[in-house]
Amino acid sequence: MQSLKTFSLWLIVALTLSTTAGCSSWVYRINIPQGNFLEQSDVEKLRVNMTREQVIYVLGRPIAEDAFDNNTWRYVYSFNKGRKNEQHKSLVIKFENEKLVSISGDYDQPENFNTPLEQ
Repeated sequence: MQSLKTFSLWLIVALTLSTTAGCSSWVYRINIPQGNFLEQSDVEKLRVNMTREQVIYVLGRPIAEDAFDNNTWRYVYSFNKGRKNEQHKSLVIKFENEKLVSISGDYDQPENFNTPLEQ
């Protein structure tokens, strides 16, 4: 008789836990933006041969700087909106001799990127 009560108790506990586990989708989740939010209009201001200081002035400091490659900067942005709706964007900037040489990633390269700024 004692083992039947113990079994019943464990069965109730297991059923309670399994039914409450499904309730986690009802919990409100805050939308959390992380990283560098960039717009295409910001990227349009980039030009070849810009200095690091000029790039920082236009885009701000990158969140992720490569510790092993000082010539590559990564601007990464993610926005979690709920459980399944996620947005990720990145921009990779490369320097040679302290000058901007290329950009790549989820943004379009500016039409006049290859035209240096007036010095």
